[in-house]
Amino acid sequence: MTDTAATAWWHPSRHADRRPLLLARNRIQSALRRWFDDNGFTEVDPAALQVSPGNEAHLHAFSTDALSHDGTPRRMHLHTSPEFAMKKLLAAGETRIHAFAHVWRNRERGALHSPEFTMLEWYRVGEDYSTLMEDTVTFLRLAATTAGTPLLRFRDRTCDPFATPERLSVAQAFTRYARLDLLATIRPDGSTDRDALAAQMAGQGMALSPDDTWSDLLSKVLVAHVEPHLGQGCITILDRYPAAEAALARTCADDPREAERFELYACGVELANGFGELTNPVEQRRRFGLEMDEKERIYGERYPLDEDFLAALALMPPASGIALGFDRLVMLATGAPRIDSVLWAPVAD
Repeated sequence: MTDTAATAWWHPSRHADRRPLLLARNRIQSALRRWFDDNGFTEVDPAALQVSPGNEAHLHAFSTDALSHDGTPRRMHLHTSPEFAMKKLLAAGETRIHAFAHVWRNRERGALHSPEFTMLEWYRVGEDYSTLMEDTVTFLRLAATTAGTPLLRFRDRTCDPFATPERLSVAQAFTRYARLDLLATIRPDGSTDRDALAAQMAGQGMALSPDDTWSDLLSKVLVAHVEPHLGQGCITILDRYPAAEAALARTCADDPREAERFELYACGVELANGFGELTNPVEQRRRFGLEMDEKERIYGERYPLDEDFLAALALMPPASGIALGFDRLVMLATGAPRIDSVLWAPVAD
């Protein structure tokens, strides 16, 4: 037997070590499904093959040609999220839906990333996005209870999901952890001032490049100075993202520089991304265009827009929606070292 076979996930000795984690995964998924049933949600099963995989600049899809009966090809993509299909269902009249959807993201592989993974996504019509924060905290507690652990763990970091969560805006986090005034670099209409942010960062001795955009600079600060502090000891809800970083979210009623978008962190790991959903098709088209322009500038490619999705937005009622990395949740609840440890049959390396 080769060394490769002996260490493969399907080898009996390796599977024996992984099986308790996989059974915990099943128990957590069952517990979450019961919660959704008890709270009036309908489980849906969106198709993975879509006209557009999503229109965010830094998300990369797996693509293929779908052949008609006469062999004519049509470019299609595996979705990076079931979002477009699920919002069409909201336009159709559904009011509370959820899905455990397999999704695909190219250029992603590591301890916290798999090219194919399970996304838990759910939507509430007519309810504020803060309700999703409560849902997600409940799910972290339910996962921990089901796994029989008082703490979530990733490497040397722990998080008590039963402690009161911390909630702060992105601007507050930048002030606290990076000593930067983020809102001072955003104009009243939501557009951004790259030079203003660069000057602040240079004043703090932070590394930056001449070709960094405002978005690039924001990401560098988040990764290096903010995220390592989040979800340490207790859950962190990072709220009110800059409007320029929330292409699918409504702007905040009290400040158009910020948007109804939050991410939830535990053990320094981003677990969920929630929105007060944008339902204006004209504005959504404009934002998608900007995202695809940026994608083409950086990567030399762009994805088509899903015209059915934009048409459905005109019928979609006010709603909130969120995506949670289910495999990451299982990782933290079981203390697994990497995402492949909690996938029944991981994608080949």
